[in-house]
Amino acid sequence: LTFPLLSVTLLVSFGSSMLYGYNLAVVNSPAEHIKAFYNATWSQRYGHGLAPGPLTLLYALTVSIFALGGLLGSLLVGVLVERYGRNGALSRSALLVLLAGGFMGFSRELGSPEMVIIGRSITGLHSGGCFLGCAQPLPHGSNLRGFLGLMPSIFICLGVFSAQVLGLPELLGKDRFWPLFLSVVVVPASLQLLLLHCFPESPRYLLIERKDVCGATKALHRFLGTPDVEDVIEEMKEEQRSLSSVEMVSVWQLLRDRSVRWQTLSVAVVNAGMQLSGIDAIWFYTNTIFENAGIPVSQIPYTTMGTGAIEVVAGLIGCFTIERVGRRPLIITGFCAMGVCSAGITISLLLQAALPWMRYVSVACVVGIIAGFCMGPAGVPFLMTAELFMQSHRPAAYIVGGSLNWLCNFTVGFIFPFLQMSAGAFCYLVFCGVCLLVALYVYLIIPETKNKTFMEISRIFA
Repeated sequence: LTFPLLSVTLLVSFGSSMLYGYNLAVVNSPAEHIKAFYNATWSQRYGHGLAPGPLTLLYALTVSIFALGGLLGSLLVGVLVERYGRNGALSRSALLVLLAGGFMGFSRELGSPEMVIIGRSITGLHSGGCFLGCAQPLPHGSNLRGFLGLMPSIFICLGVFSAQVLGLPELLGKDRFWPLFLSVVVVPASLQLLLLHCFPESPRYLLIERKDVCGATKALHRFLGTPDVEDVIEEMKEEQRSLSSVEMVSVWQLLRDRSVRWQTLSVAVVNAGMQLSGIDAIWFYTNTIFENAGIPVSQIPYTTMGTGAIEVVAGLIGCFTIERVGRRPLIITGFCAMGVCSAGITISLLLQAALPWMRYVSVACVVGIIAGFCMGPAGVPFLMTAELFMQSHRPAAYIVGGSLNWLCNFTVGFIFPFLQMSAGAFCYLVFCGVCLLVALYVYLIIPETKNKTFMEISRIFA
């Protein structure tokens, strides 16, 4: 692992994956302030405030519109990378963040809730392509593939933690600071925009898309820190020859291809399960969950920040153990832990009236859900999508997995407040069932993909 390779991975993750994590959690702390702004603006415009139901609906839309933007971004990212390269696509998407920051930062001054919603949707559009720059030029069998593949999940955790720290009352958690709190996203985007040009374009893009062997060789010298890159160049030339002789499969063809039906179903299950596990409900509405659990309001921001620190540690554990223990143990253990802890939240909420100390069990269960997610389900599904398919099927598989991921993210973000109002403590049993079913599916169907070729994986599925 060379310094340039590590540097570009960190920079891309900082300006992309970290922003994704930040935008997941940034709406949690200022929720009441934003609702108050919506209510006051509505009253100024129409002479009366919003009823609780419509206000919840409007705020749920603000939270979840991020995922609809992400869905659109995930569908556009392939076209952008093909046309502009990885660096060019990342630079253009960073400009979107600057635009979004302007919308959200000036929304209160201009008395426009619509600007908050538009800004959230634009940040989602950027995050839809937040993993486009994370695959680095490593030989196919490199033992760093899993490590670098999970690096974005570490930065997602760091982004969530950053939002929780900045949301403290002593920092940007006060009512007058929430527009600034939402628009902080312009800082990492600006740094990425300034520093990205210090690194060469992806060698794979230069050789396969641009057919620039000289440029690819120079980029590999820089990234790998060695003059001997002929083996890597030859490997990419072989990939180029194979791509020219293989027709890329469309999404419709992928869904109809019986030879990869189990792989396609597996990608759908793990990507949908990743979001329907309830992790987005935890990130979007942490303060509300702790308030319902009976945690004193003055302690909630610090309790939330503690959960963020634990999720970073859990993400690091997953990152440094994935090549040692494999993909299956991490994702199965993660989903099982999340399922058990979701059931634990339900039990603790039902018993807390009789047993006041059960509120701390709720906190422990929330921590367990976050830690379980960050250790495996946060990053392994993206790795599995790449490892279950040959190159001709991989782009279509990413579209299927990514679309389901964002649609389920939107569903949870939009529906959870209403589910919580109607089902109370029992709403977490829905997430419990999803987590345990996904863990069972992975245990029964999906093989270990570590250090296996596509043909070996196909034979296991057959």
